[in-house]
Amino acid sequence: MLSGRARLAVCAAAASVMAACSLLPLVTPTGWILEAVLLVAVQTSVGALTRRAPLPRPVTVLVQTAVSLLLLTLLFARNQALLGLLPGPKVFEHFGQLLNAGGQDVSQYAIPAPVTEGIRLLLVGGVVVVALVVDALAVTYGQAAPAGLPLLALYSVAAGLDAGGSRWLYFVVAASGYLLLLLAEGQDRLSRWGRVFGGSGGSAGAAQSGYRGSGGQSGLPPHGGAMAPVRTGRRIGAMALGIALVAPVALPSLGGGLLGAAGAGRGIGNGGGTIAAVNPVVALQDNLNQSSNQQVLTYKTNAVDNSDLYLRIVALDQFNGTEWQPSKRSLTDVPKELPTPKGLGAGVKIKEVTTNIAASSAYQQIWLPLPYPAMKVNVGGHWRFEPEGRTIIGDRGQTTSGAKYSVQSWTVEPTAAQLANAPAPDAKFLAEYTKVPRSLPDVVAKTALQVTQGATNDYEKAVALQRWFTSGLFTYSTSVRSGTGVDAITRFLKDKQGFCVHFAFTMAAMARTLGIPARVAVGFTPGTLQADGAYSVGLKDAHAWPELYFQGVGWTRFEPTPSRGSTPGYTLDQTPASTAPGTDTPSKAGTEAPNVSASPTSSCSPKDQQLGNCDLLTTATAPGPTSTGLSQWNVLGISLLALLLLAVPAVPLLWRLRVRARRLGSGPSAAGNGGQGPDPDPGHPVAPGSSEPGQPHLRASNGARALAAWRELIDTGWDYGVLPDDSETPRRAVARLVLDGSLDETAGQAAMRVGHAAEQAMYAPRPQPAVGVADDVRLVREGLRRSTGRTTRLRAVLMPRSAARVVWELSDRWSETTQRWAVALRRALTALRRPSRQA
Repeated sequence: MLSGRARLAVCAAAASVMAACSLLPLVTPTGWILEAVLLVAVQTSVGALTRRAPLPRPVTVLVQTAVSLLLLTLLFARNQALLGLLPGPKVFEHFGQLLNAGGQDVSQYAIPAPVTEGIRLLLVGGVVVVALVVDALAVTYGQAAPAGLPLLALYSVAAGLDAGGSRWLYFVVAASGYLLLLLAEGQDRLSRWGRVFGGSGGSAGAAQSGYRGSGGQSGLPPHGGAMAPVRTGRRIGAMALGIALVAPVALPSLGGGLLGAAGAGRGIGNGGGTIAAVNPVVALQDNLNQSSNQQVLTYKTNAVDNSDLYLRIVALDQFNGTEWQPSKRSLTDVPKELPTPKGLGAGVKIKEVTTNIAASSAYQQIWLPLPYPAMKVNVGGHWRFEPEGRTIIGDRGQTTSGAKYSVQSWTVEPTAAQLANAPAPDAKFLAEYTKVPRSLPDVVAKTALQVTQGATNDYEKAVALQRWFTSGLFTYSTSVRSGTGVDAITRFLKDKQGFCVHFAFTMAAMARTLGIPARVAVGFTPGTLQADGAYSVGLKDAHAWPELYFQGVGWTRFEPTPSRGSTPGYTLDQTPASTAPGTDTPSKAGTEAPNVSASPTSSCSPKDQQLGNCDLLTTATAPGPTSTGLSQWNVLGISLLALLLLAVPAVPLLWRLRVRARRLGSGPSAAGNGGQGPDPDPGHPVAPGSSEPGQPHLRASNGARALAAWRELIDTGWDYGVLPDDSETPRRAVARLVLDGSLDETAGQAAMRVGHAAEQAMYAPRPQPAVGVADDVRLVREGLRRSTGRTTRLRAVLMPRSAARVVWELSDRWSETTQRWAVALRRALTALRRPSRQA
């Protein structure tokens, strides 16, 4: 069996992996956890070997660190390593680039994020580092309690990024790993004192304790109970877990507590859970990839045409090169009437629109979705107003969950001439909203100049940019990597593939390089008309679009994303009908799910467009998705994994059946020797109730058969809850088996006959022939089945306790092998150090 220190090392590695499971909901797919487990296993094995040397404790940690670095290099920087393995300066430079990219990906992607190379290094490397610290504290330096701090740090990272409702499960898994580590450390300390006495008497077997003293003594209290420290530790652990889970619910003043409350996260939830999005940008891709278009808002409006009725959430007007984000400005109370939009002149045509909006109780957002520009908002609760972006933000925990509110807004309808003749804004405003980071590649400005070549004013440049994005050069796809920084913009211009985030942020950045004030708005497209006249807005209607500023008109919406939303009418005067298919007329229908080819056909009537039926006509004739499905290797791998998962639980059962057949004999060969079958384990008789060698001089077949039957009797009783005790004589062991197993007279007499045969084999000079002991063992097993409940019977068959012997045997064989190798290594070293005897 494993030594106390080796068992502690295994528990430390298991605790680290169990805490790492809390990171699984953050990314998809989850195959990275297998790489982390493999690296942690190698790291733990290296530590166990170096501690056997023995080496100084700092050297042990240094060796583990070096091996872990080699493994990470092999996994992530093989091309940069010396000889494909040794880390050099290029390897550390590559690690720095991956970590930087991973940090950016974490800030940009919604949960669950794709496993990019940078995120993969953060996950695998983080788990390996935490496992190294836990192993060093708990095993190398023997301080298991402080090892909980890195485990807590690992869980806290996952809990801080993901606030899903299933966090309590990962907390229980991580806490259980820490309690397992403490239990192993306590057992290791107790085992150094030798045999542990738990009370008078001594029965109950080493199997329950998990370790054995010298000479096969168990050191457990009577009646098979756990030691008092173990029982106390279990109770304390269960109580601590219960308090951690229940206290935050019972004490709402503490907030979410360790586990938090549903809806506090960043991502958009799936199904019927709370939908929370602190940062709406990182949630856009997740929204568009939802399997179902979960409804978040419904509204009714008196607008004759709602194609321009975008429900705006927030305006992002600062671009630092890594992301677009809203400016931090002062908030005021929501006025009864909102001020006139900045830059809007008196000569621009406007229409007043009234919209009544109801938010789903599952939609939890701190920004209030509003048509732009809203002029009057009637909403209950705690809300604040940000004048520059004209957004309304929840205060003191206020969210949109279940909110019902009325909005009076304007539909601004400028003409092309008004936009083309717009004067330049003041210099301070122009400098703020045309600022671009120095890290923005030159290709962005060069491309903007090429696309707008020949344009004579800002309006013509803006229309040229919109026409270029919707002319068919770009492909709409929600499966590409997200991001709003300079790298994402450069990649989008090169690959020409992305979704609304890429189109909106790239057009805004290009407009700023041309000197046009620009920002990005995030919200929802108008939605889909329902039979009752209301419009339904779902997760798939989430959208981002650029807003460009023209003095005299104000912030003006443009739509560069193909097949999404509607093209503003004031941009169509300058758009030739033959150059931009699908954008020459504004869409009257609500926003459908992303589909590059889903443009209304010429046979679609205006009524069908208003009801949103054109998409059905297009889908009926469009080719289906070109999914390649699972390859044969994937199917084979999944099948083998399924068979492995099914076979692992059956190992104890199969091993027990095989051992029973060998001990008692089966088949035709059993008939010729009194039903005993072949001699099991010849030459290795054992002491009563033990698998250890007893008296080596007993080698007769009769004695071997009797001892094999005796061992099977003891293990059968163990399977049904009667724990073995190596210190008892066969007669005493049989008496306890009859009493604790509640055997009837027939089964009791059979047990006594088997015990008598074992005494003959162990103590008699000439043992009597062991006849019928196999049948007696079967009678005892049937008696135990009759006297126990269904649960005990099922456990005895499916998960027999005596299967622990196979672990002991493997441990003994491993110890023998390592000892032989150690002896051989010492002899080799001695031979190398021996001086030459030649003259």
